[in-house]
This record gives sequence, C-alpha cells and structure tokens, in this order.
Amino acid sequence: MDVNPVAEPDQPDAVSTRSPDRPSREEAEAAVRTLLRWAGEDPDREGLHDTPGRVVRSYEEFFQGYADDPAAMLARTFEEVEDYDEIVLLRDIRFESHCEHHMVPIIGRAHVAYLPGRRVVGISKLARVVDAYARRLQIQERLTAQIANTIDTVLQPHGVAVILEAGHQCMTTRGVHRPGVSMVTSRMLGVFRTNSDTRRELLSMLQRPSASTPFE
Repeated sequence: MDVNPVAEPDQPDAVSTRSPDRPSREEAEAAVRTLLRWAGEDPDREGLHDTPGRVVRSYEEFFQGYADDPAAMLARTFEEVEDYDEIVLLRDIRFESHCEHHMVPIIGRAHVAYLPGRRVVGISKLARVVDAYARRLQIQERLTAQIANTIDTVLQPHGVAVILEAGHQCMTTRGVHRPGVSMVTSRMLGVFRTNSDTRRELLSMLQRPSASTPFE
C-alpha cells in the first residue's frame, strides 16, 4: 500500500492559530476571579476557591483546536483502493464548539463526504478535522466552510460535501430562549455542487436510519 504525504495548503484555515502573546495561566486564572467577583460571588469562598484553575483547564480542552493543524491530519493518504470511485461518507460525527459571540456551547453532528480522486484518507482523520476546527470560537457557517475547504485542498477529490446540524445555547439558554431549535448548514464542492445526481445520492445516504443519538 502506497502512503503519500501531501503538501500542506498555504491558507490560514489549515494552520495553528495559537496567539504568540498568549496570557499566562496565572493571568487567565486572575481573569476568572474577576468574572466571579463581577457576577457577585466571592472567589475565595470554599466552593469557588479552585474554580479559576478548573475553568482554565477546561478552556484548554474546549479550545485545543487552536494548537492543531487540520491539514497535517490529512497528509497521510492511501492510493491502493482497488479503483474505488464511489462516495465516502462519515456521518453523525458529534462535535462540540463554542459560539464566538457569547462563548456558550454549540453541540451538533457533522456529516462529511468526499468522492475520491487518486487518494483516500483514514476515516478517523475526517473526524479529527471536524474537532480541530470545532474546538475554536466559531460560527457554524465558517466551521462548515473550513472543514470542506481543507479536505478539498489537501485530498483534491472530485467533490466534498459537509453538512452540520447543531443546537446553539446562545438561543436555547439566553436571548430568545428557543429550546429544540437546530441550525443546518452545508457546503458542496466539486461534483456535489455541479452534479445533481451525485448530490441526490448523498442526500439519500443521509436519510437512511442511523444509530445516532440527539445532540441535546
């Protein structure tokens, strides 16, 4: 089996965006203490004494995507596929992100498909690309485009399709308070955009019964 490293695309979406002037852990914890005081709490009381450290550690997990390079995740590809030339679909990829406007969770599912050209990639890598972009402050429209654009640039397939369905807690727990509302976004590239038969085939695959569970 031939393994081909693919040159990483020269685009902002495909590289780590970790800020070089990132505050220290101590500064981050001090900021959490300030927010606790602003909310009317005493950060020195027993129940909150360790909260700043816990919040900072949770943020490291929530926003791990800034340290990840999604393009590099797709660099290891395979050519020996016995002339496979049909749709590859990974659906119901659960993801967790955070709204960049209110910093509250976005929880949903991603469906990622591509029609291979010469190369295929391990399916776990598709899920990792979703996570790398989701674990940043996001809006769903940009998240959808980043996933699709990176797969298209690195793998150079005949087409890429990305569909996201998500619940936004900025709508369900504040503001208009509309629980149960989900947002759907899509990006179709290549044959999924230009060939209606290929697009219908993909949508038919997505309508088949799934073992997935609701995202909220």
